[in-house]
Amino acid sequence: MKKILAFLFAATVIFTGCATMQSIIKSTFPYTATLVIPASAKANATASATSAASSFDEIFGNQGGTSYIKEVRIASAKLDASNPADKSLGMFKSVKLFISNGSSGEIMVASRTDVQENIGSNLVLDIDNSKFLDNYIKGNSLKVRIEYVLRNTNTADVSVRAALSFTSAPNP
Repeated sequence: MKKILAFLFAATVIFTGCATMQSIIKSTFPYTATLVIPASAKANATASATSAASSFDEIFGNQGGTSYIKEVRIASAKLDASNPADKSLGMFKSVKLFISNGSSGEIMVASRTDVQENIGSNLVLDIDNSKFLDNYIKGNSLKVRIEYVLRNTNTADVSVRAALSFTSAPNP
């Protein structure tokens, strides 16, 4: 019985430290950010909002997890109305999402230029996965910026949750 427990413990330690496992975890769980669109934003004018993004690694304290991955690309980008939850994202005419960290500048990862007025409270964006994003993801302070044009002015602040998923390859 002790041999089985020792074997299971050793297997757990090996698998949780494995680069492939870190890559799977990193590409499975999205980075999320909550962006606030203020009521003071003008219709038919370009505006932006920025927020820090959090990931699975940051939540569970694995700050070194990004050293096990390489060739990071955007896999999906989605916006959800979070407050009020039933707010239609048709309030946007167009949307662009950018990511940045303290050292690598900013890069656009997703956009949508033809948002329909009756889209509902969820909006899937068109991604640009032609670039590797290693320098952005491997930083320790990822930020998400939304650049938008409103269809009409809002009567209250609207919170929008951005979820960005990434794919990667293991870095042995």
